Amino acid sequence: MLDQVLQEFKGKVRVVHKDFPLPSHKGALPAAEAARCAAAQGVFWEYHDLLYLAVPDFSREDLVRYAGRLSLDRTAFAACIDTRRFRKEVETDIAEGRAIGVRATPTFVVNGTLLVGAQPIKTFRDAIRESLRAANLK
Repeated sequence: MLDQVLQEFKGKVRVVHKDFPLPSHKGALPAAEAARCAAAQGVFWEYHDLLYLAVPDFSREDLVRYAGRLSLDRTAFAACIDTRRFRKEVETDIAEGRAIGVRATPTFVVNGTLLVGAQPIKTFRDAIRESLRAANLK
């Protein structure tokens, strides 16, 4: 759905991903950190998508196995997750999310407007069009 919105509004919108692992899901924080480790090797979205396809318990072994499926350097990846290299960055995203009122995932922000939960594409289109109209009025 995001790909479709990006194509429809090409050059007018962009996606900025922020992590907001929920404390009720014990594997969410390690998974967010692991996705950042995958990003360090250039495959954030591919890794992100694997996490959402399988939805395992996100054990260390699972996270490293996914890295292997994407042909990442498993040794470097394992070292990255073991040292929690991106923990502070994920914590910064959590704090930013809380500051703007994020309480659940997924939450999308369209120019300051929160869209909480899975939404139909029409909701995104309407929010983007309204945001673009408002920007043109200023």
